Amino acid sequence: MTAEADVTSDTFQFKLLATDGKARRGAISMPRGTIRTPAFMPVGTGGTVKAMYMDQVQDLGADIILGNTYHLMLRPGAERVAKLGGLHEFGRWQKPILTDSGGFQVMSLSALRKINEQGVTFQSHIDGSRHEMSPERSIEIQGLLDSDIQMQLDECVRLPAGETEIERAMDMSLRWAERCKSAFGDQPGKAMFGIVQGGDVPKLRERSAQGLSGLDLKGYAVGGLAVGEPQEVMLDMLDVTCPLLPADKPRYLMGVGTPDDMLKSVGRGIDMFDCVMPTRAGRHGLAFTRHGKINIKNARHAEDHRPLDEQSSCPAARDYSRAYLHHLVRSNEILGMMLITWNNLSYYQDLMSGIRGAIEAQRFEDFSAETQAAWAKGDIPPLG
Repeated sequence: MTAEADVTSDTFQFKLLATDGKARRGAISMPRGTIRTPAFMPVGTGGTVKAMYMDQVQDLGADIILGNTYHLMLRPGAERVAKLGGLHEFGRWQKPILTDSGGFQVMSLSALRKINEQGVTFQSHIDGSRHEMSPERSIEIQGLLDSDIQMQLDECVRLPAGETEIERAMDMSLRWAERCKSAFGDQPGKAMFGIVQGGDVPKLRERSAQGLSGLDLKGYAVGGLAVGEPQEVMLDMLDVTCPLLPADKPRYLMGVGTPDDMLKSVGRGIDMFDCVMPTRAGRHGLAFTRHGKINIKNARHAEDHRPLDEQSSCPAARDYSRAYLHHLVRSNEILGMMLITWNNLSYYQDLMSGIRGAIEAQRFEDFSAETQAAWAKGDIPPLG
């Protein structure tokens, strides 16, 4: 398999193509296509990547997107999506889709929820209706959505939290992983990933990683980070966790993150990322570029005819003036949200492509230093 080959496989396969220190360059091959790793997965919470056409998302280089079980089960409903041909047909995305379990949203969005060994009973944030989510039901819903990579149901504890509470949630998440594996069964060409929990307690992270590794799953995620703790804590937990996960399986850091988060996490052995940040920031006028972050709302951009980045391959970054983007955002025009989101997802995919190339060329450390130096230097100065 060449580094950039778009190879499909009847089975789920992960192959390491290159390493540079702890950084890994690989490829996941599945029936719906190849995922080049390290990979960033745009978040399509409700069957859409907000403010983007799916064709645009694909053209930017995304090999996989993420769908959210919690939101889709509430609206329009997993059974309805299944009747309409599954999430790929419903949303016009024919490449792989990863669905999360819904557990994080249950914990963070539901006004009322009750957690026990069986699962979670919760109240919808939309209309107050009550629902039950067990490990088995989570896998069933993800199957109805017809996603390619499915996540175990877990309990994510927000940090800071007490060690006793973190340990209780971690142990239950391990038991739920076993139930999810049983419910998932044998699905050729698809995969179920376990999720390492344990908060900011190294010994609990170790126990979780070792317990999940014993289940011989097709991939492993690190969850419960980027939930309020400093970046240093997140990176420390990756230093503890990654060496304990099987080297021949993909590693996915959930809900992360900023470009700096991803760059540093790749250096610790992470292969996959997802985050709402590039799309959410785009809807609020914050652009990510090779010069760092640019708040297009700032008055300094009001009469600047230059684009966000004249060297970008993305039309949103290259062909529209900062003055025009500033006007759109300040006027709350939908097009402004669309253009900056487009720019942001383009930058994220370009960053992943640069990382992959650097690992292959055995210069990941230099690439990281150069990228961080460009961010630190900051945006090009205003005219005049």
